[in-house]
Amino acid sequence: MKTRYGVAAAAVLIVAAYTNTASAAYLGAACYQKAGCGVEVAESCTQKPQCHTVMKTCRKVVYEKQQFTCYRTVRETVCETRTINCVKYVSETRYRTVNYTVSRPVYETCYRTVNYTVSKPVWETRTKEICYTVCRPVYETCYRTVNYTVSRPVWETKTKEVCYTVNKPVYETHYRTVNYTVSKPVWETKTKEICYTVCKPVYETCYRTVNYTVSRPVWETKTRTICYNVCVPVYETVMKEVCEVVCTPVHYTKTIQVRSGRWETCMIEDPCGAAQKGCGCEAKCGCAPRMICKRVWVPQVCEKTINCVRYERCVVKKQVPVTVCRWVTEQRTKTCTYQVCRMVQECRTKQVPYTVCRMVPETRTKVCTYRVCRMVQECRTKQVPYTVCRMVPETRTKTYTYRVCRMVQECRTKQVPYTVCRMVQECRTKQVPYTVCTPVHYTKTIQVPKTICRQVPYTVTRCVPKVICEQVPVTVCCPTPTCPVKRCFGKSCG
Repeated sequence: MKTRYGVAAAAVLIVAAYTNTASAAYLGAACYQKAGCGVEVAESCTQKPQCHTVMKTCRKVVYEKQQFTCYRTVRETVCETRTINCVKYVSETRYRTVNYTVSRPVYETCYRTVNYTVSKPVWETRTKEICYTVCRPVYETCYRTVNYTVSRPVWETKTKEVCYTVNKPVYETHYRTVNYTVSKPVWETKTKEICYTVCKPVYETCYRTVNYTVSRPVWETKTRTICYNVCVPVYETVMKEVCEVVCTPVHYTKTIQVRSGRWETCMIEDPCGAAQKGCGCEAKCGCAPRMICKRVWVPQVCEKTINCVRYERCVVKKQVPVTVCRWVTEQRTKTCTYQVCRMVQECRTKQVPYTVCRMVPETRTKVCTYRVCRMVQECRTKQVPYTVCRMVPETRTKTYTYRVCRMVQECRTKQVPYTVCRMVQECRTKQVPYTVCTPVHYTKTIQVPKTICRQVPYTVTRCVPKVICEQVPVTVCCPTPTCPVKRCFGKSCG
């Protein structure tokens, strides 16, 4: 835009310079002031004006559109396919035989004396009286002494309340009319005498002597010697072969591509661009294109050999001292004190009361009145009530008696088997896996980005000023000289 304004200003200046001088004469015979050409000036003579129409050449600035082709640098990134050699390490599992010693447990069953407490029921015999009536013959009672031992728990009677739900029937009475025929009884009263025999019980309380045996514990303290084995660790230092993985450096070279470049100076054409702004050559060259210098970056890819190091893993065997623990069995002795309970039988005697019921027959007489019914048929109507039972749940509480057995503690002794683990040395062989990294070479194709610079043409449309000449009719009035004419040229006239 600035270039256009500069070109227009230059054109205006050019037109102004050409229009400062206007000459019209008869084939150059007449001239005017400030004409810059040859004029004739009459001196001391009378002049008569004469008007003529002449054609004047005028300069006019016209803008015309012109298209210019320019070039700009465009950078593009393209992918180049390259094949490179790669190495990957594949883990491989191998096995080696290792001898090792383990302690295998050997179990032996031994016995030790353990004192423990159990709940021994203590039975007591009690007597209660129950009254019941039986009809039986009279037996003769004989007596014999029976010695017996009973063991029974001590029962306690407790009471607790239990809430439970019952379905309480609620009866509702309804009526319906029923026609029925009844036999109407006609009763007659009669009397008869009945003899019957009853057995009247006669109760007698007797006592009998009962001998029973009670076992009374008698405790004795004894001592015994127990031999037991103890495994004592014995540490030894042995040499063990250990495989160690060592990384060894391997030097090699490889070629790589290095992206670089350089700056180059090239000549390009500047068609009336900003480079001509402000110079004084617009009027002379008419906005002509010129060549300018421009720095351009030229990329360059070169190959370079570099030294590389890769580490290869190798297995090295070496002797390493290892501390091994070996268990040695050692026999020891200890003295244990234990108690022995010996039960001593003891006889006791007690009087047990019992009741003897003896039935005595007795004859009695009673007068019975009985009625004799004679049925007479009679038809009647009645309202028969019937009951509908509807069950309504009701919560009740009842108290019931239950027995609780209280166990009496009694100390006993028993032989308890226990297991002793004795470690026996045993040599075994096992396969130990170890990992070896094996290099595997393979080829891989990769995409390498690359920058390419190229010139892209584009079209620019500019308005270029152009000066044209036109013939314009102008009326000029010139005086006619009547005196000798003095010819002069330029500014020397008058």
